[in-house]
Amino acid sequence: MSDYKHGEMDISVQEKTFEGFTKSVAYGAVFCICVLIFMGLVNG
Repeated sequence: MSDYKHGEMDISVQEKTFEGFTKSVAYGAVFCICVLIFMGLVNG
């Protein structure tokens, strides 16, 4: 078998990628909500 030891791998790149993904999803959700509110106000 391999010499794998849990928690030994460097995951800094994966953490940065996940952080960027969560930020983009949050900004996208806020943008969509703002667009929906704007559409509701304009079409009144």
